[in-house]
Amino acid sequence: MSEGPAARLQKLFEGHRLTPTQRRIAHCMVRGAADVPFLSSVELAELAGVSQPSVTRFAVALGFDGYPALRRHLREVAPAERAGTARGDAYNEYQQAVQGEIDNLRQLAAALADPAPVQEAGRLLAASVPLPVLGLRAASSQARGFAYFAAKVHPDVRLLDEGGSMLEDRIDAALRHGATALLCFALPRHPREVVETLERSRRAGLTVVTVADSAFAPVARHSDLLIPAPVGTGLAFDTACAPMLLGRVLLEAMADALPDAQARLEDFDARAAARGLFVE
Repeated sequence: MSEGPAARLQKLFEGHRLTPTQRRIAHCMVRGAADVPFLSSVELAELAGVSQPSVTRFAVALGFDGYPALRRHLREVAPAERAGTARGDAYNEYQQAVQGEIDNLRQLAAALADPAPVQEAGRLLAASVPLPVLGLRAASSQARGFAYFAAKVHPDVRLLDEGGSMLEDRIDAALRHGATALLCFALPRHPREVVETLERSRRAGLTVVTVADSAFAPVARHSDLLIPAPVGTGLAFDTACAPMLLGRVLLEAMADALPDAQARLEDFDARAAARGLFVE
């Protein structure tokens, strides 16, 4: 499967130590990967909410003589036409949002061509008993869905979907009972509390595995293993099909690393049948 423009941009940024402002530019470029090769430095600066000189310094940090050289490079590796002009006239705004999510899923599929990060995450999550699963605000549904299914194969899953003063207490309790890893779902807009919680969790000794919308999200520097899955931005509220699917992929990898996962599933099915839990 060929890489999409966002995946190629991610590779361009790998191995570079970027400042917070430069990570913001990189994040913006990944989210608008199809259009970026056609933007001026001023337009990119406005889109990212930074100054035009910051865009120039960003290009130099990547090894280019300046932004024009970076843009020429992007045009060489990008599709010949902008995503919007290729099909914008063919679809209404709702269809465009769906097509955007299809593109996000294609990008995720391309990233999963290397299964090693997901397999490593699965091993880390399987080995942590208990396993805290964090997701606040927009990411709470992703965390809740993962925790619901994970509880069928993992012996002790602890959902952390509410912030406040109790959050730190619950993480401390998980540590006292033997937790070694924490799974975090982090989606925009990123709550400050999530960033602070991950920072404290790592200091306390937890290995942080994160599903985020970008490798340049604010949680990146507080994660030991971050696996990105883009969100859709075509509607008034972001859509998160790719992060949800990535959560299920991580669930599969975790189950593969749990020796008794199948036995637990069969036991649940037997008990559910005895209780008449589901309508067939």
